[in-house]
Amino acid sequence: MNVYDFDNTLYEGESGIDLFFFYLKKRPALVRYAPVVLRGVIDYKAGKITLNQVLKRYERILKVFLQGIDDYEADARVFWDQNEHRLRSFYRRLHRPDDLIISASPEQSLREVCKRLGVARYIGTVINETTQSLDFICFKENKVKAFRERYPNEKIERFYTDSMNDKPLMEIAEHVFFVKKGTIIQLK
Repeated sequence: MNVYDFDNTLYEGESGIDLFFFYLKKRPALVRYAPVVLRGVIDYKAGKITLNQVLKRYERILKVFLQGIDDYEADARVFWDQNEHRLRSFYRRLHRPDDLIISASPEQSLREVCKRLGVARYIGTVINETTQSLDFICFKENKVKAFRERYPNEKIERFYTDSMNDKPLMEIAEHVFFVKKGTIIQLK
């Protein structure tokens, strides 16, 4: 099986951030949270706070944000109509029927883009639409946990990523490819 990270690997950019700005356009009142959210992203990316600290610190904001989403599927269709052009072209050449996309992006968004790419299997961050909370964040070692839970008997033949945050998945893959602006370099 080939496994692909999504953001900055198959998609040019961070789809979660683009999704945030998509919702800002739909709900301009959310702009008041933008500085706080951006500070959290910057602090997290810089290693100043952990993922759990991010969740605890921004839980209230996340709840407000999620409460305004009425139809995840419809929003995902509109979002991908606007952003599908940012998918990297190399994937169509490499596509196999048993591919898996694994990402920190919400599964509601991944479901739509994977349908468009012809990918049946994906794992992402799980947003509980009933409670409007995060049930699982698919990031770093959680990607390995989710992969092993859903596909306990599968092996990763080739793994494509743009980030050392995916080191846990790199360690269990037979071959690892680093993707930088659409250029692919084999690391392992």
